[in-house]
Amino acid sequence: MAKDVIILGAKGRFGRAAAQAFLAAGWRVRGLARDWDSGRIDPRIERVTADAFDADAVSAAAAGADVIVNALNPAYSNWARDLPRLAASTLAAAKATGASVLLPGNVYNYGSGMPPVLDEMTLPQPTTRKGKLREAMENLYAEAADEGVQTLILRGGDFIEREKTGNWFDTYIAAKAGQGRVTYPGPLDRVHAWAYLPDMARAMVGLAEKRAQIGPFAGFGFEGFNLTGHELVTAMERVAGRALKVGSMPWGAMRVAGLFAPDIREVMEMRYLWTVPHAIDGRKLRALLPDYRPTPLLAALADAMHVDVPEASADPAAVATS
Repeated sequence: MAKDVIILGAKGRFGRAAAQAFLAAGWRVRGLARDWDSGRIDPRIERVTADAFDADAVSAAAAGADVIVNALNPAYSNWARDLPRLAASTLAAAKATGASVLLPGNVYNYGSGMPPVLDEMTLPQPTTRKGKLREAMENLYAEAADEGVQTLILRGGDFIEREKTGNWFDTYIAAKAGQGRVTYPGPLDRVHAWAYLPDMARAMVGLAEKRAQIGPFAGFGFEGFNLTGHELVTAMERVAGRALKVGSMPWGAMRVAGLFAPDIREVMEMRYLWTVPHAIDGRKLRALLPDYRPTPLLAALADAMHVDVPEASADPAAVATS
């Protein structure tokens, strides 16, 4: 099977990880971005400078690609304006090239009434503006299946990764772990879905390589680590080699700040994700990729926390997963 991928948003969080995973699997990797002036870029990536909102430019950039990864992630406050336009550009390129589209998904679609375990049969019932926008965007890809476009969605939880990219783990939870403190955004007894970003990117490569066995539109849950706050903090303590004092998120102050800061308002809308227990079922993905091996929890956390990997991380029994 041909192995030529173009990654839209290759400088971003998921795009960067996807590029590394596809390169490691022997794919020709092209990356599309508006500019390439900042950030560390792997020299093996063929850089394409283009506006992702320009459907003709994206189609031209994707010529010859077998797979298009839409890793574009505009600011929350711009989702209503940008998500449909970016989907339109991606779909135009897919139609022009015959390429399959791979899309990282999240759990926003399921809303505050979501069940404790999410799988491919869970009905979307978004209760937030962002959840409704994500669901509307995914529907555009589902409709394009009737026009011959294959779209595969890999749905994961919040990211854990080495880079400091403003995610929940590095910005809030682990930001002061070196000082013996963590800040957890919700009750410690609720299960929350996490995705170690390099693993999720590797799983997306697996989907790309098995795409001929999959239908025109399909979703897969990326299980990652389904952990209560207690389990996450305990694992972080093992990695840090010390006890960690747990503090709570200053939601009240953030609510006030959100009156003046749109980005904080957007974060506040998703607060329910820390109070409503949710785990991602990964059985469908495991059945498709039986040889895929996830990184153990302690090793993933050690990488994200920039510490030496503890010996215990090699012991599957020492890794708490749900």
